[in-house]
Amino acid sequence: MHVPDGFIDAPVSLATGALAATAVATALRGARRELDDRAAPLAGLVAAFVFAVQMLNFPVAAGTSGHLLGGALAAILVGPYTAVLCISVVLLMQGVLFADGGLTALGVNITDMGVVTTLVAYGTFRVLLTLLPRRRPSVTAASFVAALVSVPAAACAFTLIYALGGTTDVPLGKVFTAMVGVHVLIGVGEAVITALTVGAVIAVRPDLVHGARGLVRPLELRTVVAGQAAPTPGPTPVPVRRSTRRVWAAGLLAALVCAGGVSYYASTSPDGLEKVAHDKGLDRKAEEHAAKGSPLADYQVADVSDARISGGLAGVIGVGATLAAGTGVLLVVRRRRAHPAPPAAEAPAEAPATGSV
Repeated sequence: MHVPDGFIDAPVSLATGALAATAVATALRGARRELDDRAAPLAGLVAAFVFAVQMLNFPVAAGTSGHLLGGALAAILVGPYTAVLCISVVLLMQGVLFADGGLTALGVNITDMGVVTTLVAYGTFRVLLTLLPRRRPSVTAASFVAALVSVPAAACAFTLIYALGGTTDVPLGKVFTAMVGVHVLIGVGEAVITALTVGAVIAVRPDLVHGARGLVRPLELRTVVAGQAAPTPGPTPVPVRRSTRRVWAAGLLAALVCAGGVSYYASTSPDGLEKVAHDKGLDRKAEEHAAKGSPLADYQVADVSDARISGGLAGVIGVGATLAAGTGVLLVVRRRRAHPAPPAAEAPAEAPATGSV
């Protein structure tokens, strides 16, 4: 659902750009609370994984494909504020390096794919968790529904943006019906990918899933003397710190395999927005991408003739670039959390006046 240049006019593009900038600024502040010792090492990896899986277009109807948006997955794994930052980094890398999603439409794409999907998905997820039994399978089930709902919500958001600033004269009802109809189908694929990924992480390390906190107890280190009953839990148990290296390595390997190998077998059909735009005439005023001459444009490495190798190399480079950019941004946020600004110095109290009587 990457909106290209020319679909939305300049005033609305500027307005959504300002909205996206405000959302990112808010997310930078909110992410400081989310990026603790568990989430911080994996947040950049989540961005790279979303980038990789977005390369895997899957067929949803005759001549139409879909791909992961990722807002629900990122929000459940690392928190909603951090998720907005992750998806924003992914969209920036795609627009600048791969000519995927217009540069003037970057605000539209961040608002639609980064903010709307995250808010709708995480809100739905939290509501469902209050209704379902407090067990791990509930997290997976809630992830499925939240992801499913988030995709047509993004389609509705695009329709609203198009109604405000679309550059072509197409009846709004036709745009809404076509966009929501195809993205409900894409939402099923999004839900399956999200539920499988969240379920896999919960099975191995439930403490690393932001959305599962409160449903699982951290491991605690206790000393038991032989021949004595286990002591009653004390008020200050010592938590066991578990390394995230294995999870990080497994996630990175999965991202590299998806982007560097599996992506070759992805559907080549246009995605939901491209198909609707072509069928309904939304693309009549589409503009060429400013980065069309990029050596990585269209997820192919320039001057590499073999399509499999070219696409695989582009995917691996994209995973590396997204991982580096995402980790860099989130490390800065994490550092500011660890070293908050000192409070303003208070003015010294005035000394009591003295004088002779």
